[in-house]
Amino acid sequence: MRKPRHLSSEERALWDRVAERATPLHPTREEPAPDLTPAPKPKRPILPREPMPDFKVGQKANAARDHDVMRPLVDRLAGAPVNMDNKSFGKMKRGKLKPEARIDLHGMTLAEAHPELLAFILGSQAVGRRLVLVITGKGKDRDDGGPIPTRFGVLRHQVPQWMALPPISQAILQVTPAHLKHGGHGAYYVYLRRSR
Repeated sequence: MRKPRHLSSEERALWDRVAERATPLHPTREEPAPDLTPAPKPKRPILPREPMPDFKVGQKANAARDHDVMRPLVDRLAGAPVNMDNKSFGKMKRGKLKPEARIDLHGMTLAEAHPELLAFILGSQAVGRRLVLVITGKGKDRDDGGPIPTRFGVLRHQVPQWMALPPISQAILQVTPAHLKHGGHGAYYVYLRRSR
């Protein structure tokens, strides 16, 4: 650590001349010398912790517990704002509107399904379709018991995410789970924007 540098006699004289000519901001108030000691670090409060549940060494984890930290997909889609005509949206949710085309992604891998969905949505918009049906299937429980849980219904969860990303998102006005007669939670109604 370096020693502090002191002012030379010439620097001190210059400083004194400047200080004599300076006008104080508050002449009646006496300013205390600044305290240059570092402030102590505030102590973090100790928060009470919930007690750990009893367990035994070798005991298996609760496999029935849901590992999905996001809200259920149906709730997320139900909470999405309605971007289309409310009357048409109500008819679509009740299964009263007939889809003009459909694609069945059921049984495909993610790598196979993505380009098929992309071509179907953009192609449907190009030919002027408004309502299409995307079938994903409800999915199977494929958890193999490994340390990382496998999501139930991979396509069912992935397809809405793909539809929220460009270039598909620019073609879509609304996505909602299909009515039971069109596949229920294993399919989606996709209402397309008019092509320009």
